[in-house]
Amino acid sequence: MYTKEEIAKTIDHAVLKPFATDEDIVTNAKMCDQRGVMSLCVRPTDVKLAAEKLAGSETVVSMVVGFPHGSNKTETKVLETKLGAADGAVEFDMVMNIGKFLSGDLDYVKNEIAAVVTEAKKTGALVKVIQETCFLSNEQVAKACEICFEAGADFVKTSTGFGDGPATPEVIDIMMKTVGDKMGVKASGGVRSYETAVGYLKQGCKRLGVGSTEAVLDGVPAEGDY
Repeated sequence: MYTKEEIAKTIDHAVLKPFATDEDIVTNAKMCDQRGVMSLCVRPTDVKLAAEKLAGSETVVSMVVGFPHGSNKTETKVLETKLGAADGAVEFDMVMNIGKFLSGDLDYVKNEIAAVVTEAKKTGALVKVIQETCFLSNEQVAKACEICFEAGADFVKTSTGFGDGPATPEVIDIMMKTVGDKMGVKASGGVRSYETAVGYLKQGCKRLGVGSTEAVLDGVPAEGDY
């Protein structure tokens, strides 16, 4: 059984809704710090505030890049990464260009990921690539994983939470079999319970993208008689 502390250390707590306010960022930063969450994942304009509120905390700031559709130009994604790092982000969850991938322009996709990775590594930041797997076949998920590895990314990630579907055990299995021995795998989208979280951790995921962090952590079975 996983403890609350163990699960919290795998969670990237997402505050990414378009209507999230500064107050929401402050409130969620406090919760992440108190619960020992791994990172608070925010929009680019929220990084500075999140970093200020988490100064001295074990919780770090992660930022989305090219969110949520992945169709920003490469130069824009690189600049987002540079500015995010300057504001205090130490991890970046970038959306790959799904349209270019589905068009078969795999060199474009690989080169873009590599460009973001190059920028991120200037400050030692991690890069997780969101595939939005609900739009991909199983074979395409595997191919996207290979491209992410070749481009130097640190993690592959399933979903933005804004697409047509969440992470699934089937997709996580494909990711683990393809790159699980050399990259981190992050399940994101639909992780709303302790049971779901544990299921993905048992499959080998190193990170979980969660919006309902307190519900997941408070659903951990009590030890002993409580």
